Amino acid sequence: MMSVVCPSQHVKLPFPNLSQLSAALGGLSGVPELEVEALRPVNLLQERNLLPPRPLEAPEPNLSPDLKKVNCSPHTFRCTLTSIPQTQALLNKARLPLGLLLHPFRDLQQLPVITSNTIVRCRSCRTYINPFVTFLDQRRWKCNLCYRVNDVPDEFMYNPVTRSYGEPHKRPEVQNSTVEFIASSDYMLRPPQPAAYLFVLDVSHNAVEAGYLKYFCELLLDNLDKLPGDTRTRVGFLTFDNTIHFYNLQEGLSQPQMLVVSDIDDVFIPSHDSLMVNLKESKELVKDLLTSLPAMFSQSRETHSALGPALQAAFKLMSPTGGRVTVFQTQLPTLGAGALQSREDPNQRSSTKGVQHLGPATDFYKKLALDCSGQQIGVDLFLLSSQYADLASLSCISKYSAGSIFYYPSFHYIHNPAQLEKFQRDLERYFTRKIGFEAVMRIRCTKGLSIHTFHGNFFVRSTDLLSLANVNPDSAFAVQMSIEDSLADSSLACFQAALLYTSSKGKRRIRVHTLCLPVVNQLSDVYAGADVQAVTCLLANMAIDRSISSSLSDARDALVNAVVDLVSAYKSNVSNLQQSGLVVPAAMRLFPVYILSLLKQKALRTGTSTRLDERVFAMCEFKTQPLQQLMRMVHPDLYRLDNMSDQGALHLNDTVVPQPHLLHLSAERLSRDGAFLMDCGYVFYLWIGKCCSEVFIRDVLGCPNYASIPPNMTPLSERVRAFLDWLQDNRAFSSMIHIVKDDASAKATFFQHLVEDRSESASSYYEFLQHIQQQMSK
Repeated sequence: MMSVVCPSQHVKLPFPNLSQLSAALGGLSGVPELEVEALRPVNLLQERNLLPPRPLEAPEPNLSPDLKKVNCSPHTFRCTLTSIPQTQALLNKARLPLGLLLHPFRDLQQLPVITSNTIVRCRSCRTYINPFVTFLDQRRWKCNLCYRVNDVPDEFMYNPVTRSYGEPHKRPEVQNSTVEFIASSDYMLRPPQPAAYLFVLDVSHNAVEAGYLKYFCELLLDNLDKLPGDTRTRVGFLTFDNTIHFYNLQEGLSQPQMLVVSDIDDVFIPSHDSLMVNLKESKELVKDLLTSLPAMFSQSRETHSALGPALQAAFKLMSPTGGRVTVFQTQLPTLGAGALQSREDPNQRSSTKGVQHLGPATDFYKKLALDCSGQQIGVDLFLLSSQYADLASLSCISKYSAGSIFYYPSFHYIHNPAQLEKFQRDLERYFTRKIGFEAVMRIRCTKGLSIHTFHGNFFVRSTDLLSLANVNPDSAFAVQMSIEDSLADSSLACFQAALLYTSSKGKRRIRVHTLCLPVVNQLSDVYAGADVQAVTCLLANMAIDRSISSSLSDARDALVNAVVDLVSAYKSNVSNLQQSGLVVPAAMRLFPVYILSLLKQKALRTGTSTRLDERVFAMCEFKTQPLQQLMRMVHPDLYRLDNMSDQGALHLNDTVVPQPHLLHLSAERLSRDGAFLMDCGYVFYLWIGKCCSEVFIRDVLGCPNYASIPPNMTPLSERVRAFLDWLQDNRAFSSMIHIVKDDASAKATFFQHLVEDRSESASSYYEFLQHIQQQMSK
């Protein structure tokens, strides 16, 4: 007898050989061993060590080596199922959602840019030619989405890379699944707009107290030359409290001129041509303004905030060109259009009615955002607030104009140094990151598949077209799909996302990503190709929608039911395995712990400790963060550092990068004599046990012993630094590092990420599994 064993555990399931396991799982003949492993039944109530040694990678689709080589990177484009069910009935049977996660404008090391008079597209469905089309001969190609046969244009017969003629299949468009075309005038409704940036700054007493303005001005001064753009770049500034202040920065003035508009009920623009100015021509005046702004309002006693009228003014100012509006707000708007009243009652946070006020109090911000979107204006919101500011209402200004939302609760430049540091890092990245203007994105898919729901910040212009006034490299999107017609006639399904935008240098460009996946007709193949992280992220997006449209408890129930449904479907359809307990295919073994982690997130948890704005911000994050960032927030990576060795280390550019194993998120995996690193995406926590070795403390932290470790410091040792740098490498924002001592108050923050343990209002992982089992037996 041979046993199929989980490498890290002791539970043995008797199977005479792998082919019998294949037979038990639905007759997989000639299945790669990886797939057999993905289908290995895992009894969750018995197996404790479920984590792989390293962070999970996306599963590889079961494609031929040629197709695998040219397929789109999962960091850009991935599907919840890397094997597409042939029919909706088969998809329903699997009880898993079908959808795409897309990070279309992410920073890329290499991007083939194609300049061509003819951009080759299918005449019928307008798909861009890509690596998965079929060349019937040199003169004809067959579309991989609608199967129409198209002619190869003469120009396409010449390959600019090899400089040879007559090999259209070797052109870069057909060799790369991500390409960028320089667009012709056919792709423009108007001449490409210049990069235009308007900064809208809260200068009320509250803002002055928080102290953000000085740091904003310093950072913008340092980064003025790094703002994406060219010689046409335009900038403007607008400040507000109970009135609105514009700044004339016209070249030729000796100093900036402030123009005050006090009629906030009928906002007008005092001068059209001197408020948004050419940055190159007016740079000295811009620098003067940034140098003097913090002092101008330092004595302000004005407590009111006319945010709505300030946004109306920004809209009027930016409408002629479009561009980016960046708003800094520190309190609840109290005057004029869009004024709000506090809706948070701490006693109601966990009332029987559930969490109230997750939706907006007024449609003012949504309507204005849609107007902005129509004029190609994206609005980004930085909320730096110590009190409730109704983010549920304010966030609409960014959601529907394709903007970004940043939130710094309890921001204060002296009392909260961690938030100040995060604000500075975020702002530096924000000023310098790439930007695309006046963008639209369309997603196409193989005939038979259809898109029915989008998630992210945008305005849906038609069934498959998203309007993105601005696009940035840190935002992602999710899409739910269904199977309308059987895919029985095709062995492959393809998805293509095309993003048309204007670069900051005024060039019209089209970035195209194409993903190809196999079509299968066996349930076992569907399970073998399930991408557990993509499934979790799509369900998180669906749960956020549900908590707003229905209720938080409904959303939470739906997530629990997703686990119950999967376990039940697997049990009833893979009937050869008559096992008690909770059995899932190995590919989905982390699904229950991920769902439990979601239920413990600020966005979806119950209990009175979650402030309403913090909950709403967490919901916004779920809707816009790329998968890797989102997964680290939901289920952080935990490593032990004090016993790292060079065994299995990576060698990168003469640097040895240790590779410690991932640990389960439970206090029982910690020990007083160790040091542990938790990677939560935006922040690293280094937890130092009371009895941690003095050698480690001295070498890594440069302190003589545990007692002498100060609360705010940065790890120094080369080995730890190399590992941190390696973790940091693939993310856009630099993560902060917090040292947490075993006896410090910050310990609570660290421990709340240990999702497998019981918390204030949520069960432990083992209790959660028992609950799932009870639900199944009902």
